[in-house]
Amino acid sequence: MPGCDFTRRDLLRWSAVAAAAPVAATAFHGVASAATSGDDISPANLELVTLTEDRAIITWYTGYTGTNDGLGRMVPAPADGEVRWGTHPARLNRVATGLSSHTPYHYVELTGLEPGRTYYYQATSRGKPVPPTAFTLISGNAVGTSDYGLDGTGPYSFTTPEPPPGRHLFTIALCNDIHMGETQAGLVGGQPQYIGIQQEPGLPPYPEVMLESLVRDVTALGADYLLAAGDISAEAVPVDLSKAHQLLGRFGGYQDDYFVTRGNHDRAHLGDPYANCRAGQWQGNDCFADRFFPAQGERTYFTRTLNGLRVIGIDSYDKPGNGGDAGALSPDQLAWFRDQLHRDQDRPTIVFGHHPLIVQDSAFPISPSNSLDATQAATILQDYSRMPGLFLHHAGHTHRNKRTISLVAPHVTHQEIAAAKEYPGGFSLLRLHTGGYALNFYKSRSELARRWSERSRMEILGYWPQFALGASVADRNTVVRHDLSGLRPVRRGHGSHGHDGGQLSLV
Repeated sequence: MPGCDFTRRDLLRWSAVAAAAPVAATAFHGVASAATSGDDISPANLELVTLTEDRAIITWYTGYTGTNDGLGRMVPAPADGEVRWGTHPARLNRVATGLSSHTPYHYVELTGLEPGRTYYYQATSRGKPVPPTAFTLISGNAVGTSDYGLDGTGPYSFTTPEPPPGRHLFTIALCNDIHMGETQAGLVGGQPQYIGIQQEPGLPPYPEVMLESLVRDVTALGADYLLAAGDISAEAVPVDLSKAHQLLGRFGGYQDDYFVTRGNHDRAHLGDPYANCRAGQWQGNDCFADRFFPAQGERTYFTRTLNGLRVIGIDSYDKPGNGGDAGALSPDQLAWFRDQLHRDQDRPTIVFGHHPLIVQDSAFPISPSNSLDATQAATILQDYSRMPGLFLHHAGHTHRNKRTISLVAPHVTHQEIAAAKEYPGGFSLLRLHTGGYALNFYKSRSELARRWSERSRMEILGYWPQFALGASVADRNTVVRHDLSGLRPVRRGHGSHGHDGGQLSLV
């Protein structure tokens, strides 16, 4: 949930806003029956998810008209799906179909696009145009980079970006909020009317479904490294941490190919399930540190140099607490982090950790628990302002896609990335070039992942997409110019993902 700690007080504040807003018509078709209404099918939830210089990924859902599956959405209905597209709204002369030819969970990729060009498209199932995911709580556009077609039934429009300047060097997958071991998504403030959404009976646990698909997808897309920014587990139970470690290990070697940081759910816990883990620095027993930092004492933060890129992983819940408050770095870690930032200010650098430094423009109430301690965040932002080499801070925790630029350090992109474990359910790819980078969000695309993603979009009575997807295409897809010419390209054929590795440092 928003910040994984959406409280009853937050809920009451939000409910006053939500009560005044009409629920998106596409979210609720019918109110009583889970039976199908003949074979009448309605499409819904059109979204332009990924937009690069040469491709676009479009998703939607089809259900039986007038039905309710018990969650407030139509019962899933397999149907055909196609996207007609072109460079003029009256000439949609190219056709693309999806991963599956007959499915409720449509995923269509347009390829061969030209950079910097405007395209128009119309998605249909059973000949019916697909309506966009609606924004009623905040202003938003789920289907295009312009408002073209939004006053009717389409076609809709997007303009492809120019690619990052220079040659491609390597690619990093960014993800967060895996929540291995979780069994209900969307529990809000202990309020029974906001039901938790469970996996369908007989299907594998959804955190496993989503992580398995994520690892397959980022591998297929050519990622050289993977960074997972916290909440690896639901509550740091050893078996769940081990499962996450096992599935991430399919990507490559830990602290060589993939890296993790701690989230508030990964904090040290009290109780019998944790009794065999090391004593926590602040409380309970620290099973997360045992699994992912067994030889590093109390330190669960690090630097790593990857082909010339400095990666700094911070533990943003290095403190006592129950997980429902603001994140913070311990005094020792904060001193270490600031020292790292000041050591080599011109080196190309990214920082990743669970809690964002800045949280803005939310459909839900923003509280101190959504981000890092405000005083620490202000100090760190001032440090960032003096670091021309730092260009990206990747965070999770909020479970949404949101790009933010601070006036204090405008050269740094602060990117919140949606949770891996629930709608929209995926990851971002950071493609580094000599003259800049592209950052693109992808939904995990296996059939089971798309099935769970669409089911979990009904969190908070179907309002969840207005928070989690990103209010604009630019919140999940961006290109930035930045001098990265000092980085080395990956050498293919060395190691699990064809790179030449780097050096891990804790000092």
